[in-house]
Amino acid sequence: MSDLLKNWRSPAVMLMVMAGAMWFSFAAWWALLNNFVVEAAGFTGKEIGILQSVREIPGFLAFTAIFVLLLLREQVFALISLFLLGLGVALTGYFPTFWGLLITTMIMSIGFHYYETMAQSLSLQWLSKDEAPLQLGRIIAVGAFAQIAAYGLIFLTWETLNLSFEVVFLIAGLVTIAMVGFLAVAYPQFRETVPQRKTIVLRKRYWLYYALTFMSGARRQIFMVFAGFMMVERFGYGVHEVAALFLANCVFNMLFAARIGAYIGRVGERTALTVEYVGLIGVFVAYAFVTHPWVAAGLYIIDHAFFALAIAMKTYFQKIADPADIAPTAGIAFTINHIAAVFIPALFGMIWLVSPEAVFLIGAGMALTSLILARMVPEMPMPGREVVWSTGKATQPAE
Repeated sequence: MSDLLKNWRSPAVMLMVMAGAMWFSFAAWWALLNNFVVEAAGFTGKEIGILQSVREIPGFLAFTAIFVLLLLREQVFALISLFLLGLGVALTGYFPTFWGLLITTMIMSIGFHYYETMAQSLSLQWLSKDEAPLQLGRIIAVGAFAQIAAYGLIFLTWETLNLSFEVVFLIAGLVTIAMVGFLAVAYPQFRETVPQRKTIVLRKRYWLYYALTFMSGARRQIFMVFAGFMMVERFGYGVHEVAALFLANCVFNMLFAARIGAYIGRVGERTALTVEYVGLIGVFVAYAFVTHPWVAAGLYIIDHAFFALAIAMKTYFQKIADPADIAPTAGIAFTINHIAAVFIPALFGMIWLVSPEAVFLIGAGMALTSLILARMVPEMPMPGREVVWSTGKATQPAE
């Protein structure tokens, strides 16, 4: 880490600073959202489901990033996306209506999803295969630190300073916008090691990565939309209590994400993904039947902890990919990740009105499907060895 501080104008450090800028405003937005929509806009499970589905539309359209790259370099596109994220967050508190929230959420979400697409592409290009697991873990840790700052400030000042939603959203968004200005001035234009294809790329040999990505997107919606909503609706968590819960999640990531990245580098993607999905099956089943708020909080923290293991999906793709496919596949992957995300919040919002337990039991089924897919990841993935079946025989390379 000391080497990173000395070489603070390196690509790896820029990725960390961008992650911090993104997560600070998004964390503040996310910490306040459930309380804001309930207290200021009178949302029920139906409206929050629709809002979250709208939020995921830009993610579904992330494949269009490849067309923007015909005009802009990836690094520039990433900074523009960060600016839009900050702008959307800053405006959120001033529009406490259904349509107002749809518009500000769309602005924020365009920035968030296109930034995430560019950040994934740049990290897999700028970081070597050997260093990627550890550095990706460090990037998660820096993002977690930024979230800790956001959640911690909300937790400490929300009641003591009698803050309003408008003020907190505005400050969070302006911090990210200011960081975009710093990044644009302080860092040079880094070059990608391999020229990227500027067309949509879909390859048969990447099918397992696509499938894992799809299931990851479905699982993420259960956690992000309904686990958090459960804390507010069923257990009556207030703003400062939700912030404290998010804070605990971020402390874990800050302390352990880099270690988890190093762990993935040691044991391999197959084992890491297996651990993740076995754990998630248990967590989702427990969600369905939990009745105590402290037990629910513990499950929420455990659930979040498994997200760091998703580094394994990125490094699996890095190992099997044609280097020129990384940028176009990042966009395709985000689109695949958000196919389920577009309809699950709205559909499951309807299911929630009838049976919240069913939402989480379906989530356990999704985790089981992901576990089956994870067992098809080879111990040592590489081009020509992208999938291994139960017999241990790997697939042959195919377009």
